[in-house]
Order: sequence, then C-alpha cells, then structure tokens
Amino acid sequence: MMHDHIRQLVSRRTFLGQTGVGIMALSSLLARDAEAEPIQRWRGVVQPLHHPAKARRIIHLYMAGGPSHLETFDYKPKLAAMHGQPMPESLTKGQPIAQLQGRQLKCFGPQHPFRRFGKSGQEIAEIFPRIGEVADDICIVRSMRTVAINHDPAHTFMNTGTTISGRPAMGSWLLYGLGSESDNLPGFVVLTSVGRFGQAQPIATRQWQAGFLPSRFQGVEFRSKGDPVLYVRSPSGTDDDRQRDIVSAVQQLNRYHNRLVEDPEIATRIAQYEMAFRMQTSVPELMDLSREPKRILDMYGTKGADGTFAANCLLARRLAERGVRFIQLYHRAWDHHGNVKRNIAGTASEVDQPCAALIRDLKQRGMLDDTIILWGGEFGRTPMAQGNGRDHHIKGFSCWLAGGGIRGGITYGATDDLGYNAVENIVEVHDLHATLLHLLGIDHTRLTFKFQGRDFRLTDVHGNVVHDILA
Repeated sequence: MMHDHIRQLVSRRTFLGQTGVGIMALSSLLARDAEAEPIQRWRGVVQPLHHPAKARRIIHLYMAGGPSHLETFDYKPKLAAMHGQPMPESLTKGQPIAQLQGRQLKCFGPQHPFRRFGKSGQEIAEIFPRIGEVADDICIVRSMRTVAINHDPAHTFMNTGTTISGRPAMGSWLLYGLGSESDNLPGFVVLTSVGRFGQAQPIATRQWQAGFLPSRFQGVEFRSKGDPVLYVRSPSGTDDDRQRDIVSAVQQLNRYHNRLVEDPEIATRIAQYEMAFRMQTSVPELMDLSREPKRILDMYGTKGADGTFAANCLLARRLAERGVRFIQLYHRAWDHHGNVKRNIAGTASEVDQPCAALIRDLKQRGMLDDTIILWGGEFGRTPMAQGNGRDHHIKGFSCWLAGGGIRGGITYGATDDLGYNAVENIVEVHDLHATLLHLLGIDHTRLTFKFQGRDFRLTDVHGNVVHDILA
C-alpha cells in the first residue's frame, strides 16, 4: 500500500512537472489556495479537558545553576550549630557527590539569617525581603528531589522528565495538549538573563525543544534587548503589503507540496510562516515598555526592555496578557561554588523585587488566579562546604509556587536537620509535572504521543499529583 502511494505521488509530480497540463494544474491549485481559509491556531488535543482547570498558563521563573535551599527557603539551625564539624558519614557514604568526591566533608552553616514573614509566618531568608512580603501568596516546597547531579542533564530532567536529550519540553507538551490562546505570538516563549554574581552556566536551546512532537510546539527564544527575534523587522524598502505577497506565495507553494507528500513538518512550516508574519507587528509592540506607567516600572525595578531579569518579569506579564501558554524565564547566576554568602545575596537582590512584583501585578489585574508561577532551579546545594561555597545537591532542595489553584501561605515537606535528604512529603520532579498538568485540566497519564511504537508522556511511568498543596 505504501509503495503504491509513493508511486502515485511520483507519477503525479512527474506528470505535473513535464506537461503543459501540469502548469495549468499548478496555477489552479495556487488560485484555489489563494482563497483558502486563514490559518487557524492550534487548539490542542485535550478536548474537552480531562477535568475542570484551575489555571490557563504557567510562568516558570527558572533559577538556573541551582539555588542553595539553605540560604533561601529551608533554614537549618542544627546545621548552623555544627558548622565546621565533619558531616555524618551515615548521610554521605556512597551517595552521589559532584566536585566534593573524595574530599573531607564538613558542615557549612546557613550564611544568612531567616525570619518569619506574613500572617502565615513562613520562614524565608532575609535576603528575600520582597518575596517575604508576599509570603501569604506562595507555597514553599522544601522536599524536592531530582536524579541528575550535573547541570545539563539536571536541566534536561527538570524540563522534559528524563535525562535523555531529545524529548519534548514541558512547555511543548502543554502547547500540544492545550493549544495557544494567542493568534500573534508563539504559545511557548523563553527569555534569558545573566546575573552578575556566581557562575552563569550556559543553557542549551534543546531545553525548550519539541523533541518528537511536531516542531511547531518548540519554544521560541525572545532576546530581551535589541531585536527580540532576528529578522522580525521587514527589510528596508519592503512594506507590509509586499511582505504579505511574499508570504502568501510561499504558503501556496507549501500547501501544494504538502498535498503531494503529506509531511507534518510542512504543515508546521505553513503555520510558522504565518506566525512569523504576524510577529512582525506583535513582537515590537510587546517589547515596547514605554507605555507602561512609571509606577509599574518602578515596582519591577526596571527602566525598560534592558535584558535584566526584572524587565523579563514585566515582559512575562505582558506575554501572559496576550495569551501565551508557557513562559519560561531563565536567570543564569546561581552556581555558587565559592563565596556563597556574598554571591547568593547578590543574585537574590537581582530577582527578589521582580518576583514579588510579578505576583502583585498579576494579582491586581485579576490574573494570578489562573496563572501558575513556579520558582526554582535544577537542584540545590550541599550542606557540606566547598571552601566557602557549596557543591551541587540532588537529595533535597526547595522551590515555590503561587497562583492558579495553589494554596498560598503554606510550607510543604521537609529535609532532615542538616538539609541533606528530603524526608517528609517528598516531591519528585515527575510529581511536580503531574501537579502542574492537573491544575491546567490535564490528567498526566492521558496526555501521550506515540513515537517509535510507544506512547510517551511528560511523566513517563511516574508522577503523582500533590493534592495537599492545591487550594
């Protein structure tokens, strides 16, 4: 059957290409395509939703490099009391350790004081005073655990649910499952910023790839200063009408080709050409913060689209307003192997105000109720000293969530007295993914895609919804 289909396609192409009738047929096809319906945005495969949704979108504030839970959201007074003493071998023997393997392991106490914030009394490090002011809106999870101890595979696991490169990112799964609510912007947008303290580990673009899903579902990186997307502006001497003519001609040829070979990537190309044309208007308008009131700019701590994390948080709100489904903000500055006291305070000062501003801004616009904010990195840091810094750590770390069906003002889970192992209400990365999908109306076991004879999903064969953190 397949061979017959290929022979038919080849025969048809040969016929059309070698005869005058072929020219007439091509002209007829192009004319028909010129009158075709406008390209509709992707509506998603989860129709209807598996259950009522609490949220419509996610903003992932990705603290790349691995923030130390011990100087942020998980205070350990016993670790402070044991500062400089040997780590108990019962905790560390035979355990995966990154750069401290084979060295003498000594306790390294918290480098910044904690205090209680809000009516909920959540314990947060004092280097986060603004996040402390919105403590009653956030849920702190202190019992995260992951599987990869080096940055790149840990990022891959946090984004795709596996350490194997080439699988779809969470944003791609959401876009595939739910579609986009924007006609003029991609449904999955990535912004990056680089901090001034600590090592800024590189982030590979495969962290927002679509994997085996059609490529229309991959994330699109917007540069946060200069032209946000290369070539988004029309060339000099080309107006919108001429640009429209060019795009329409290319689209018609792509449609004709797609009828011959039925390739889903050609359908992607058709959709993306149209999206690119629309972005020539929508993206410059998105990035123009000059119309934002001064009080909003001051609240975030930015003067405009200057590439800072603060500016990116404001852009995240604007993307959310325009219907983007998944917005991911990487801040590359959290790899504090040395001088953790100084460096983590510096990095905290870069993100504290804009994170709190984003919560407040969404709340005042009535958008926090249907927007999930996730704050966290790919892993935590060791309770053991690496000089005056901390090494990578996967056995216990923290993140926080807000909005979109999350219970605010609670702390969930716990690590042991030294912050080494998650010991209470452990939350695996698969559990986090399952919970986020649940809040968007998706049963994580039912959002699948068949590839190489197997039904794949974001949570693989794992994952449990963490109901205790849901409102």
